[in-house]
Amino acid sequence: MTTRNIVKTKSLIHFLIIALFATSSWQIIKTTFFKENSEVLLESALCAAGNNRRELEKVLNCYKKNASDSLKYRAACFLIENMPFYCYFDGEQLTNYKSYYAWLKACKGKAPQLVSDSIKKIFGPMRDCEKKQDIMEIDSAYLCHNIDWAFKVWQEQPWGKNISFETFCEYLLPYRIDDEPLAYWRETYYEKYNSLLEPLRISDTLDKEDPFVAARYLMDRLPDKKTYYTSIAPFSFGHIGPDFVQNLTGSCRELTDFAIYLFRALGIPCSIDFLPARGDHNASHSWVMLWDKNGEGYISDFMTDLVHVRESILCQQDKSAKIYRSTFSVNRELCKQMSQYGEEVYPFWHIPKFKDVTFDYAFSYQKELTIPLAKQYKNERSGRKIAYLCASRRDCWIPVDWTEYDAGHLVFRYVRNGAVMRVATYEDGVLSFLTDPFYMDRETNVPYYYSLGEEKQDIVLYAKSTIEPENLFRERMIGGVFEGSNRSDFLEKDTLFIIPNKPGRLNTVAYSWSDEKYRYIRYVGPPGAHCNVAEIAFYEKNDTVALSGKIIGTPGCCQHDGTHEYTNVFDGKTWTSFDYFEHVGGWAGLDLERKAHVSRIVYTPRNRDNYIRPGDTYELFYCDRDWKSLGMIHAVSDSLKFCGVPSNALLFLHNHTRGKEERIFFYKDGEQLWK
Repeated sequence: MTTRNIVKTKSLIHFLIIALFATSSWQIIKTTFFKENSEVLLESALCAAGNNRRELEKVLNCYKKNASDSLKYRAACFLIENMPFYCYFDGEQLTNYKSYYAWLKACKGKAPQLVSDSIKKIFGPMRDCEKKQDIMEIDSAYLCHNIDWAFKVWQEQPWGKNISFETFCEYLLPYRIDDEPLAYWRETYYEKYNSLLEPLRISDTLDKEDPFVAARYLMDRLPDKKTYYTSIAPFSFGHIGPDFVQNLTGSCRELTDFAIYLFRALGIPCSIDFLPARGDHNASHSWVMLWDKNGEGYISDFMTDLVHVRESILCQQDKSAKIYRSTFSVNRELCKQMSQYGEEVYPFWHIPKFKDVTFDYAFSYQKELTIPLAKQYKNERSGRKIAYLCASRRDCWIPVDWTEYDAGHLVFRYVRNGAVMRVATYEDGVLSFLTDPFYMDRETNVPYYYSLGEEKQDIVLYAKSTIEPENLFRERMIGGVFEGSNRSDFLEKDTLFIIPNKPGRLNTVAYSWSDEKYRYIRYVGPPGAHCNVAEIAFYEKNDTVALSGKIIGTPGCCQHDGTHEYTNVFDGKTWTSFDYFEHVGGWAGLDLERKAHVSRIVYTPRNRDNYIRPGDTYELFYCDRDWKSLGMIHAVSDSLKFCGVPSNALLFLHNHTRGKEERIFFYKDGEQLWK
């Protein structure tokens, strides 16, 4: 390339980078960065810096003048070359709202929605925040500080000798995780936590040259490891930054981010591995990955103990189709592969700062997932050149993998079994589906397609989303006892009923074992259950109205804020519950103020309001290329009956009245099988 052409190329790249900040056009991105050599990449990034170019050149010149700093120079180049792809939002109100995470920690156990509402009330509505580009904002002092501290811990920690420069650059050197505000975090974390590793560094028995040993040693000795998980937040923050994550409150993202800052500040390289779509839930998920001196991977999920990746639940039990690893650098090879087809790609791949690591978690998987021509829609074969493998999220489909679209040889590689998927092309922001939904059986490796059958069936539904995550609440009712007495202290009492198994619906009916009449009736939770129960109703024979009286019970709830008291058990609201502050001894009951014979009992487990709720309006859909309605029903009980449902259909039940947790399912042998 001539000097004149290099200058012209750099000018074009400068223009395109500026355009990049105003658009996410795939064509701009691929033209700008993914076909140039390292020299031009660095120059293009410096051009994008505008008036900030001098600050970045100060860093390069600082490390270029001394031969001993050659690795620091290469590290600076690595950061600057990838810097154009990072930005963040800044503003006083944004910082105010992030106080939410500190408040959650201070208000131990207090309902996160109440804390979130308090934030909004105190600080007012969120105002527009200023968007800033790293390449135009980062000064030389900040970048040098980050590089010098990263090298300091790499070189001083005994396990640093087992960390390559490539691993160092990608998983220890980066000054940020993704889109959090810039901060001087390395020295702060180092000063706070490095002393915890001193016994390891002087140990003669532990393998102090293994970064995994260091990470495990550190986690075992953290002074405060109590986390508070919630997906509720007053605002969609993105990454909240190194200060606020130290509260160890929030979602998997906040807990994972804390571990990333912690490990990297102390010289332990680590990454964020993530699922863009879970195989049987609607949310994405992320966790921490790091490696021992032999390159074996270990993960920590929700700040739990490190386990070998092959022995983890995420490997052996999770059904998600694909798993990726976040990187600081842009995956230019992937961009090169996709750009050769000359078409717009799905946004997930616009700026791919990740790589495919599905094989690392491949317990039950397909090395090659082939989609037979016979299973593809005949009239939907388009001229698009990229096909996407899509996973479900509520009633939507989210692309999680891609391949070249060749109808006669449509193959995706390294796909884990168990998730419901379908294949689509993408154009003008719309997915066009090529197949029915299907899944690969984890046991047999045989595909199962949800192609409609000719027969119709009547079905009865009890929930709009899987209740498996509520198993703890349901199991806490096993062994619960209903009692009757004519003494307020229950020193003399009879057993009316003992719950034999976990409830499978909102309202379970039981019949009293006693023919006696009682003034006082109650429910006593089994040991270890915190007397978890949402609602109880006692009925006399042939009555349709529940017995009423003065509510009695044991006061005090785990939340210490009055939100989960015993009075909830008789408030007529199945979405509120009792959560006694002690493991045992909790009970809730009624003083009927007269003697009555209890004929039947209706009880509701503590729940997340995903059962069918009487009074709400529901609509059932089945998948026939697109979602098609089977009609709406206004619920009058805790079940819904739909008639004429196509056999072998993938189904989705939507609540028009409230809620957002809804999940696809299949109906077989009278059961909803959640997918």
